[in-house]
Amino acid sequence: MVEVEHWNTLRLKIYLGENDRFEGKPLYKAIVEKLREMGIAGATVYRGIYGFGKKSRVHSTDVMRLSTDLPVVVEVVDRGYKVERAINEIKPMIKDGMITVEPVIVVWVGTSEEISKFEDDAVREL
Repeated sequence: MVEVEHWNTLRLKIYLGENDRFEGKPLYKAIVEKLREMGIAGATVYRGIYGFGKKSRVHSTDVMRLSTDLPVVVEVVDRGYKVERAINEIKPMIKDGMITVEPVIVVWVGTSEEISKFEDDAVREL
């Protein structure tokens, strides 16, 4: 196994509503498809079970409050320049949401072949 550390990586989180749409499809799916098309290392979509947004309306999976617009978060971690490029592509797709960005240190662990695409600008340990 090989480890590669990236010290110039960012975590991007995009906060949306489950019912948000882009060109007829769920916005979170459209965003993930765009990120994949751009060659981002990976993306994960989280569906919230309880929360509220800027309008202070509570969204919940509770049967008594049956919400059909649960909170959704798309999370991405990649090198800084790729995250910055992704933000520029994704921002126009979002009508109502929030984007946060924070620095993170990433340690990729795997075979040499699996991590070879992350080697540029990395610190390597064998």
